[in-house]
Amino acid sequence: MAIETQHLLLLPCSLEMLQIAIEGNSSIQEKLDIEVAENWTEFGLAPLQYSYDKLSSDHEENGWWTYFPIHKGENKLIGSCGYKGKPSESGVVEIGYEVAPDYRTMGFATEMANGLISNAFSNPRVTMIIAHTLSEENPSTKILRKIGFIKVGEINDPEDGLIWQWELIRPK
Repeated sequence: MAIETQHLLLLPCSLEMLQIAIEGNSSIQEKLDIEVAENWTEFGLAPLQYSYDKLSSDHEENGWWTYFPIHKGENKLIGSCGYKGKPSESGVVEIGYEVAPDYRTMGFATEMANGLISNAFSNPRVTMIIAHTLSEENPSTKILRKIGFIKVGEINDPEDGLIWQWELIRPK
């Protein structure tokens, strides 16, 4: 089910939609009847393929991976966002988001994150939402602080090196 915010429609990616995205921007434009922002993803095809593989192997993962943020006013894909899988046994989900360069500093990442948070907490199993950032002050750390996340530690990630972990506990 899509998540609607003030300016965005966050479309959950089905297997079909992920396959279309993997085929390329022209396929996205044609099949979804939308425009695609230049450099809408900096992460490339690997995360889309990873999401596709996860959804293929476990249908309980539906709605817990990639979402496409469509700018409602322009009918344009302007980034990607989503979760890194269904809630854990202890009720934890992780969010992530990215915005195309031409759409940064306009509040869209905050809007995506808030939409993902509201959607996750609408599921009674979710007790906490986490996020990870590079271990330096940056736009993402500002967004997470602004929407109530607390930096709780540092993790040495094998791919990214030292990263910061953030948490948001379900409000009582």
